[in-house]
Parts: sequence; C-alpha cells; structure tokens
Amino acid sequence: MQQQGGMMRNSPSYSSGGHSRNFDTIWSPLVKTGTGASNRSYAFFSLFLFLLLGAFLSTRLLLDPSVLIEKETVAVTDRGTTESPKYPQSTKLITEKPKEFTLNCAGISGNDTVTCPKNNYPTSFRSNAGESEPDHSPSATCPDYFRWIHEDLRPWEKTGITREALERANATANFRLAIINGRIYVEKFREAFQTRDVFTIWGFVQLLRRYPGKIPDLELMFDCVDWPVVKAAEFAGVDQPPPPPLFRYCANDETLDIVFPDWSYWGWAEVNIKPWESLLKELREGNQRTKWIDREPYAYWKGNPTVAETRLDLMKCNLSEEYDWKARLYKQDWVKESKEGYKQSDLASQCHHRYKIYIEGSAWSVSEKYILACDSVTLLVKPHYYDFFTRGMFPGHHYWPVKEDDKCRSIKFAVDWGNLHMRKV
Repeated sequence: MQQQGGMMRNSPSYSSGGHSRNFDTIWSPLVKTGTGASNRSYAFFSLFLFLLLGAFLSTRLLLDPSVLIEKETVAVTDRGTTESPKYPQSTKLITEKPKEFTLNCAGISGNDTVTCPKNNYPTSFRSNAGESEPDHSPSATCPDYFRWIHEDLRPWEKTGITREALERANATANFRLAIINGRIYVEKFREAFQTRDVFTIWGFVQLLRRYPGKIPDLELMFDCVDWPVVKAAEFAGVDQPPPPPLFRYCANDETLDIVFPDWSYWGWAEVNIKPWESLLKELREGNQRTKWIDREPYAYWKGNPTVAETRLDLMKCNLSEEYDWKARLYKQDWVKESKEGYKQSDLASQCHHRYKIYIEGSAWSVSEKYILACDSVTLLVKPHYYDFFTRGMFPGHHYWPVKEDDKCRSIKFAVDWGNLHMRKV
C-alpha cells in the first residue's frame, strides 16, 4: 500500500488462527437463541461492547487519532494465538500527536456542542428532504463499476457460498464481520497493518448509519493485506472446490479476491489523511487555486520509489543535466513528514501541474483516487491491479495511458502533445 509513496506495506500472513465454530449456512448468526446460557451471555456481552464502541468512535475517533493504534477499542473476540506479520520498522512514523479534526454535531444535537449523542443510530430508513439521497427513480442508473460486483461474485453463481468455503478464507483473513438485525459483530483473527481494520470496520458502521434497516444479514471474511491471494488457477478444475470468498482492497486478472473500498476512504490517521468526504472538498478548492492552463507544464509524481522496480524505473525519467523528459519526480520521506507535521504532503496543495502520474508500487496504490481528483491530466502507467472502481475507467476519457516498458518517452510524448493541444486536453 502506498499513498504518495506507499512505503507502508505489510506481508500477507499465512499463520492460521484457531477457529472451530460450526454454522449451517452463510446467513447463520454468530449468536443463536436457545443454545444455552453461555451463548445468551455472549450475545449480551457483544451487544454491550458494540454500543460502547459506537459511543466511543462517535466522540473520539477524529478527535484523537492516537487512540486508533489501540486495537482494544474495537469490540472483537480473539480466538487462539497467531503470529503477527513482520511489519517493517519504517511503519512507526508518528513522532508527535497528529493534527486534530473537530467533530461538528450541531446538525444532530441542535446546538454548537462538539459532543455527539451516544444513541444516534436509527433502526429504520427515513428519506429526509434536507439530505442528499441517491436517485431511486426508475430511470436512475448505477455507476459503471456496479456491473463488476456481479463479475466478482460469478465464481459462486452456481454453487452458492457454503460454510466450508467461507471458513477456508480464515487462512489469511484479518477479521470476520457479521451484520445481524442491523448490528455489527466482529471476530479478529490476526493483527492488521496500522489501523486498516479499524477504519474498514468503521466504514461498515457508517453503512448501517446511512441505510438503517436496509442492510440484510450477512457474514464475510476480510483480508487487510494489499496483495490478492485467491489464485483463480487453483479453482479452475471441475473437481476443484469453490474458492473462498475473501474481501480485500484490490485484485488482478489472476485472482478471485472480492474488492472493497480501501480503509483510507474513512481516514488514515498514520499519515494525516482525512476521510474522503471532507478531503474531496479540499481537493476541489485546491483545483480552483490555479487554472489548468496556468499550471506547471510538466508531469508530477511524488512517492516512495523503493517499493517496486517499476517506480525505480520511473525515477530515470526525472530532469537531469543530460535530458528533460518533461517529468518532475520527487521522493516522499514519510519519516521526515511525520516529524514536521506533514507540511509537504498536503494532497490539496499538489494540484499545481498540468499532468499527474499514477504508478503502482508492489501492488495497487490508494493514491490513485487523489491523483484523479486533482483535475490534472492523469498519466496512468499500465497497471496490473484494480480496486473497486478502476475497471470502469477508460483510456482517453479518464486517463492517458503510459507504456510500462517505455515510460520516459511515453510521458514526454503525452506532455508535449498536451501542451501543443491545450484546447483538446
């Protein structure tokens, strides 16, 4: 995973977590009634912890990012002992308390208090005229990437998702998440990198908050590591079992992992990135500071080149005494940034070039959405991975394709052509 340089990555964990719960179908709840006092106690305890979690996150999640490091703030049940992934030492970047973002609950409580109500999660869906709701009219159409949801679920079209297939996803999953009667239950198997799991779970909580009473009971396994692991070739034979339904942030053409929006949409405290909704407003303001025609007439990229050979190759296209490939490339030092308060990594202040380069690291990068939102021409080096929305993008419409094996000349051609045909661009 890399944002503006992605030096923070973790290796897939293949250690198995102890797990022995029996279920009949995928829709079976984690707690059934009538199975004894122990289960009733477990249900009551889980409900109590979930309510505490909701109150805790509502008032502290954005006020004090340091609490996100403590995994105990999530209501989970650890099963057995597992070996933690060997994270690189460079991931421990926070040297001082990150900037705080104040919660604004005036619209909820009716006054200017910053304390949000504890029980503000409705149980039924209500369409308020004052809120922007999706268009549910018969003529409304879904975004293009919605069709890929059906494609991602095609491996289980005929067989359905069995309990046995689901449990096999436990081999690498970080957590199990179940939604039962509008409530979330989480079972953690192994530690995730930084707070990816916390923010991903927070995304599900917001889903229930936005559409109360409309989310069906479900259960899924989630892997917070970047690289997809469900190899399609291993399940291609007629006698092969169905693949394990495993959710993660990206996949590629050789894998069957089910893609889900990455954690940074709900915030990334470790590198001072705000949730997408508020950050998008800042990006729009950043776009308005300088008109496209007045921006620097070069291709811009800032990131960590050491995570992949393709990025090291990109750095050869930088300005030198011998040649100008029309690219301006900068190495991101996250350690330095964490010490200096992230003054040089503000995303809304990086929309100052006519062209911005997106290139993968060792896998897909969360930086793609920020680059696309910058209103510069996106020069996209041929990717090998996709996330939930990128398969709906088209060259010449959403981005300008760049050859992976001839980056420098490809970038220079794009920049030169664009600067000569600015009206068309």
